[in-house]
This record gives sequence, structure tokens and C-alpha cells, in this order.
Amino acid sequence: MTRFFSLPVAWTRKTLLGAACGVAFLTGGVAAQAEPTLTVGSKAPSLDIEHYIHEDLGKFGPVTDFEDGKIYVVEFWATWCGPCIQSMPHLVELQERHRENGVQIVSISDEDLETVEGILERDYPGKEGVTFAELTSAYTLTVDPDGSSTDDYMRAANQNGIPAAFLVGKTGLIEWIGHPMSLDEPLEQVIEGTWDREAFKESMARQQRLEEAMQKVNRLAGEGNFDDAIKVIDKILEEFKDVDDEMGQSVREQLTQFKYGLRLDSGDLSEDVMTYFRGQLKDAKGNPQAMAQFSYGLMSSIQQGAKVGKLADETLVALNAEIEGADPQIQPLMHVLVAQMNASLERFDAAIEAQKQAIEKSEGRQKDRMESMLEELEELADAGSATEESGDEKEDSSEDGE
Repeated sequence: MTRFFSLPVAWTRKTLLGAACGVAFLTGGVAAQAEPTLTVGSKAPSLDIEHYIHEDLGKFGPVTDFEDGKIYVVEFWATWCGPCIQSMPHLVELQERHRENGVQIVSISDEDLETVEGILERDYPGKEGVTFAELTSAYTLTVDPDGSSTDDYMRAANQNGIPAAFLVGKTGLIEWIGHPMSLDEPLEQVIEGTWDREAFKESMARQQRLEEAMQKVNRLAGEGNFDDAIKVIDKILEEFKDVDDEMGQSVREQLTQFKYGLRLDSGDLSEDVMTYFRGQLKDAKGNPQAMAQFSYGLMSSIQQGAKVGKLADETLVALNAEIEGADPQIQPLMHVLVAQMNASLERFDAAIEAQKQAIEKSEGRQKDRMESMLEELEELADAGSATEESGDEKEDSSEDGE
């Protein structure tokens, strides 16, 4: 099997629902799970946290039971989790903005105390002269090595990725569960008393059904059962057709993209399919990142055996046109896309030329990796030439025998 370089997962067409966008998974994946014992509307479990990092500052006391009339955010994080680190300034902003509204943010890591203390004196990325300790002193940073809080919240709610936040309302019930970067609106509405808990609970249930259905779609598609996978997508689209919020619109767009991708993978080159993808290609023009994402998705289909007709050449032309105007950091990867797509089409001379351009625009370790990829392409080209020569020799031998 031909081996190709893999670009970042975020660029692939198949990673459509963004389950891992801004989230670090606690487990190897999302498998079928039992019904959660903690959900929106449940009584928030008491906390039994071992270490409070900034307790000596006296801004907030330890939290065990939740006081009536106060609002809490129970958030889970880890030092190794990039999205958790990125969320910290936002937590600071929320805490400072709503301190007078009786809001307390409690951020919990289940790592050992030494690990967490190890980052506290380091500068926070992008904030020179501001340490992690100084930044996080605005809210309640904690460490709970026995994992009891993680069990009571994360595992009880079937939450697989961090950061994850649980919004505890004035009556001690869970009002909202989600990514802390999406906390602003629900927190403000809980403070104002306008939050619709039941509507959000139904939205969460719909999201759960969506995730379960997409697991089924991925399984069917992986088995090559495209027709049944498309039927499942159509069923989901029907459920979301009247959902007018931002999530509903995003789901419809992404599922439609996924559906047409499956049709292409199944060999469907009908006018409807080609018109859809040409429309996507047109929409991506002027946006190098979008063009790279589109191109990678198409390349993935080609590498899996899909015949995409003239769409491959049209995409190569459009992709090449976007490279010079792209951010210098992604230009090498765009050249790699050109190289890999040409290699997928067995156009090795063009692939090698594009890979050389990727090397010219790379530095350090990235350049070393690009050079290794060039060697692989050259080996593939040599192997292809040898195969052709062998075929020619057999044909000549056959003609001589006649």
C-alpha cells in the first residue's frame, strides 16, 4: 500500500462534527456508554477537594456544599490539556466580571499537586511577565488527586473531554454542561433568572442522539455501506431541519457536506454531486485555509480509491492559486497537499516539484520532515518507473515470441 504523509486531523473532511475541536479527550475515543447519572436538572454533587492552590489569598473559601442563592462553575482541566490552558484567561474574565453577582469558579485538576505546582511559576503563553499562578489567582484553582470529583461529575455525566464546565445554579441544580468558552450566555441568563433549563436539556439530548447516529454513520461508511450511512444522515437532517439556532445550522451544513462526501466516495459522479463540490470549491476561493481543507478532503477520497474525474485537476489549479496569498506558516503544508494529490494521481514529476517547493519554505524540524517526504516520493516514482519498464519488457517479449 502506498504510504502518504498525514496532515493535521483538523484539515480532514471526515472530521466534520468537531467533537475534538477545543477538547482533549480523557479516553481513547467515544464509545457507547450507559445512561448518565448526572445531567442537566440533577442536584450538583458535593465537592471534596484536597488542595486549594490560592486559598491563602482569601478571595474564596473552599467549597463543599453549594450555598443557596450563589452560582458556581465547576470546571475540569489538566496541565497537559492545551484547550484547558487556552481557556484560563476566559475564566479569569468571567470571574472578575461576575464576582459581585455571587459567582465562584472552581477549577479542578485530578493530577498530583507537584505536577500542577510545576507550571505555576512559568509565564503564561502570550502574557510575558504574568505567571500561571498570577493569572489563575482570580478564581479557585484546585487539585484533587484521588479523582473523586472527576468521578462525581465527568464520569457520572459521560463527559469524555476537557475542559468541561458544569454550571450550578442558585438552587444547587446543574443548569448547563459544556465547554467553558461557551459559558458566557448561559451564565448571564442564570444570573438574570431567564435561563431555560429544559430547552437546553432537550438540546443536549438532541446532541447525544446526533453523536450516537454519527458513530453509526462512521461504522457503516467504514464497512463500505455508503447507502445505509446516507440514509442515517438523511434521518438526522430531518430531525434538525427546524432547529434554527447556530448549532442546528452548523449541523445541517456539516452533515450535508458529509453526505456528498460519502456519495463521492461511493463513486457517484452525477451532475448533482459534481455541482455541489464545484460550489464548495468556488466558495473556498480567496480563503487559503478553506481551500486546504477542501483539497485535503478530496485527496483523502482519491487515496481511498474514489474516482473524482475532472474535480481533481480543478482543485489542483485552485489550490495552487491560493498558496502565495496564504499565511507563510501554512504554505509548506499547502505545497505538500499539491504534492500528495499529484502522487495520488501517479503524477510523480509534479508531486516531486511541489514537495521541493514545500522544502524551500520550511525551516528546522519541519524542513527535515519535508525532505524525508521528498525521499519517499522519489522512491515511489522510481518504483512506478520500474513497474512500467517491466511491463514494457514483457510486452516486447510477447511481441518477439509472436
